[in-house]
Amino acid sequence: MDRILLHICCGPCSTVPLRLLTEQEAAFVALYDNPNIQPAEEYERRRGTFLRFAASQGVEVREGAYEPKDWDAAIGEHAGVYPLIEGADDYAENRARREARCHACYAYRFERLAAQAARNGFTAIATTLSISPYQFTELMADELAAAATRYGLNSAFVDYRPFFAESVRVSREMDLYRQNYCGCRWSQAEAEQERAARKARYKGDGSGMS
Repeated sequence: MDRILLHICCGPCSTVPLRLLTEQEAAFVALYDNPNIQPAEEYERRRGTFLRFAASQGVEVREGAYEPKDWDAAIGEHAGVYPLIEGADDYAENRARREARCHACYAYRFERLAAQAARNGFTAIATTLSISPYQFTELMADELAAAATRYGLNSAFVDYRPFFAESVRVSREMDLYRQNYCGCRWSQAEAEQERAARKARYKGDGSGMS
């Protein structure tokens, strides 16, 4: 049986994967390592939410160093705000640019995951990021596998998207803090612009009128 180092993106997204792995009697340790999250106050809020949840489930947790400047350097030329607004002329271009930025993010974070796994005697790596329907799941799976191969590990990737609704329900029932953007400052600005566009469209088509 593989000994898995499981990358955790946040508390709400970890709810179902941790339950499933526990039910499967998998040998795993959770790693909270998210240098992409900004600002620092947001990082601490998400970290605290996950640590409290993990403690309630009896899950062993390790933590990576919070190094947002190193993450910024890894993203490099892909940094920027690329809102995906339906009907906008730049939708396709922004999607491609966001995909490239997220790709670089996956590569950096999974490299850290694999390096720590190899140093500490794990035989496989996995992530809870795949539960989000807003991520680029195929790229994520490819990058996890590539990082695993470089370090002589197995990829225990699972597409958790079918469990997204359940994770939302469980996190609400447990009163876990649910963030409204992925994590980096670029995604925060994108989320704000996209919400504003949806609100304007909602008002414009009369949907908000009684």
